[in-house]
Amino acid sequence: MFSKKKLNPNTIECLIGAGTVIQGDVRFRGGLRIDGEVHGSVVAIDGEPSMLVLSENARIEGEVRAGHLVVNGTIAGPVQADELIELQPKARLCGEVRYRAIEIQHGAVLEGVLAHLEGGRPDLKLAASNE
Repeated sequence: MFSKKKLNPNTIECLIGAGTVIQGDVRFRGGLRIDGEVHGSVVAIDGEPSMLVLSENARIEGEVRAGHLVVNGTIAGPVQADELIELQPKARLCGEVRYRAIEIQHGAVLEGVLAHLEGGRPDLKLAASNE
């Protein structure tokens, strides 16, 4: 009767709407979409599946950390995507970006350093390889 619902990181469960300005840190799990502004960090809870989506009008000034990150807005601060970061055409990032996998579309702007996260998936080998 009171079972705990399993989180699906591909489902947006929370929205910070356009015109909303948050002064302070945001901690989340599951899916979060930001259309407004956050002046502070936006960090997913460790060990939980997470997805953060920033629309083209969204702006974050602070640290950003999530499993899957889709950016079409602006981030000024360090970013870490434990699984995948997608930079869409209107994305603007200024700061260090740590990622496991990255996709950058034409038009996205990145000012800063890219650093690949070590570990994760094992190296793939060809089926015909004897190694």
